[in-house]
Amino acid sequence: LKERTILMSNFIDKTFTVIADILLKVLPASKQEKEAFSYYRAGMSAQSDGKYAEALENYYEALQLEEDPYDRSYTLYNIGLIYGNNGNYSQALEYYHQALELNSNLPQALNNIAVIYHSQGLNALNMQTQDSDLEMQEDEYLELAKEFFDKAAEYWRQAIKLAPDNYPGAQNWLKVTGRLISEDSF
Repeated sequence: LKERTILMSNFIDKTFTVIADILLKVLPASKQEKEAFSYYRAGMSAQSDGKYAEALENYYEALQLEEDPYDRSYTLYNIGLIYGNNGNYSQALEYYHQALELNSNLPQALNNIAVIYHSQGLNALNMQTQDSDLEMQEDEYLELAKEFFDKAAEYWRQAIKLAPDNYPGAQNWLKVTGRLISEDSF
C-alpha cells in the first residue's frame, strides 16, 4: 500500500509538471511571468521534497519577478508554511498576513494563523503548570492563554466563513469553548 501511495504521488507530481510546462508554453504570459511561475513551481517541488532552503530561494526569486497580487499571495502563503513547519511561528504569521493583504480569500492562511495562536495558548497553559520559579503568576498564564485562544477563535471564524465545509475540528472547538458567535452560521 505504501509503495502504491508513493507511485501515485510521483504520478501526480509528474502530471502537474507536464501540465505546468504546457501552460507555460500556451498561455499568453510575459517572459517575466513565465519565469516567476517556473521559480514558484521549483519552490513547490523542493518544498514537497522537504528541501526547505531550496524552496525558500525559489519562492523569493518568484516574488522578485511576480507582479500579480493573487499569484504573490500563494507564494507568500507557501513561505509561511515553511516557516511554520520549521517552528518559526512569528515569521510564519508575518507571511500569512502578507498573503492575506493581497488575497483575503485564503481560508487556509486564516486556519494556519489560528492553529499557531491555539498552539501558543496551549503552551501558555503548560507553562502555568511547569513554571516552578513562577516568573509569572498563574492567573497571568491563564490570561495569556485566553488571549491566544480568543485570537485563534477570531481567525477560525473567518476561515470557516470562507470555507464552511472545512475545519470541522475548529468548528467543534469553537462550539465547545463557547467561542461560537451567534451570527456564525456554518
